[in-house]
Amino acid sequence: MTRPDFYRFHNGDKVPLPFSAAEYDARLMGLRTAMDATGAEVVVLTSMQNIAYYSGFLYCSFGRPYALVVTASTSVTISAGIDAGQPWRRCHGDNLTYTDWARDNFWRAVAHVAGEGRAVGYEGDHLTLVQKAKLDSFLKPRTAIDIAPATMQQRMRKSPAEIELIRAGAAVADVGGYAIRDAVREGTREIDVAMAGRDAMELEIARRFPDAEYRDTWVWFQSGLNTDGAHNPVTARKLERGDILSLNTFPMISGYYTALERTMFVGQVDPASLEIWQANVAAHEYGMSLLKPGATCAEVTHKVNAFLQDRDLLQYRSFGYGHSFGVLSHYYGREAGLELREDIDTVLEPGMVISMEPMLTIPQGQPGAGGYREHDILIVTGDGAENITGYPYGPDFNVVG
Repeated sequence: MTRPDFYRFHNGDKVPLPFSAAEYDARLMGLRTAMDATGAEVVVLTSMQNIAYYSGFLYCSFGRPYALVVTASTSVTISAGIDAGQPWRRCHGDNLTYTDWARDNFWRAVAHVAGEGRAVGYEGDHLTLVQKAKLDSFLKPRTAIDIAPATMQQRMRKSPAEIELIRAGAAVADVGGYAIRDAVREGTREIDVAMAGRDAMELEIARRFPDAEYRDTWVWFQSGLNTDGAHNPVTARKLERGDILSLNTFPMISGYYTALERTMFVGQVDPASLEIWQANVAAHEYGMSLLKPGATCAEVTHKVNAFLQDRDLLQYRSFGYGHSFGVLSHYYGREAGLELREDIDTVLEPGMVISMEPMLTIPQGQPGAGGYREHDILIVTGDGAENITGYPYGPDFNVVG
């Protein structure tokens, strides 16, 4: 039996992707413009976010490498045999399948498309030292160029089609928020509330996007001490009257992440907690008012810092005030150049999408202990920003159960 290193397994017909062929062609044109500017003759993309962004295919690695190889005229996804024809059906462009019959067949498939001795672009923030050594061995690049910064800059600026998808995602996040609100009761476990929100969102995604793949939508619903960190996992803790709650819904639609985050209380809120909550809501509203074209991420951050400092609350801030949206998740992707932090000088432009999400964490044992966080998604427009999050924030709506 002949065991090839790689082969084409075009099993079935292409299926509808998250975006049109014209959208992917425009993205590839943007990448090729970056290739011309950097001198790269071929690009080997290996991250989930960039392969999904330029081809529509979101891989599941499970210990195997994947790639999208882009030349001046072609784009080819490189996928593992375990996936059979699914990568072909769900990618824009061509696809090669590599086999497990011999070690490094992945790189043989990449080299088949990329060639040897060329100027090769790669993702310096994703490729491991081991895999970079294999790239050098198999492709023998004349020079290697880190193309990751250019791809991030492109992803930060959303197309109209991306913004339409992100709007839908924000609406789905709201659906999850309302389902969580309805599920909050004394004695209910965090996990039960979280499942109610997740199930509602997955049903809504399937309704809105009948041709999509469904995976990765999740909820972090936290209570009491468990609200102190933004990314604390769900537990089986039972809710008690007076508990502070953190509602966090995260619908995933074809690799695109959106979010809703809200502070809540079970049944009642004590005066100390109410004061801190209202202050964080005020910081949230002030921060949203600062998001407009021409403002820099650092400027917005310093102004919200000053707002909290005036209220003697800045020491309770635990992370930046917001970040970009698009192809990202809790285990892949990040447009680090568009985050509301002191060390980011990116200028906001129309078409960028960014959150405002101030969080204050009051340590256990102090009045008002717990984590307070509000989160809205905004699209930067020509003269300001449009808030596409609909679920209400603040005490009037979110003392529940």
